[in-house]
Amino acid sequence: MGIKIRVEYWYVWYEPRYLELARVVKGEFPDADVSGFVGRRASFEIEINGQLVFSKLECGGFPYEDDVIGVIQDANDGKALKKITKSQAPCVIM
Repeated sequence: MGIKIRVEYWYVWYEPRYLELARVVKGEFPDADVSGFVGRRASFEIEINGQLVFSKLECGGFPYEDDVIGVIQDANDGKALKKITKSQAPCVIM
């Protein structure tokens, strides 16, 4: 089963963060299907195989890349996915 990652992000302000995350993910998991789309204000929501694993709207900051890679690895290994609750806070716009 392939890994499908969808990222909802807020307009162009968060697009560089999405693009960097996509680059890192594809570097670790070349076969992963990574897509992003502009969504709700202040959002940076990550779904893996249809399951929400990180929500900036809930956590208030951005995820750590290592945490995201860890959850993707779990998905790759067929393990249950845990929600990421740790974030880089406070949020600042780059």
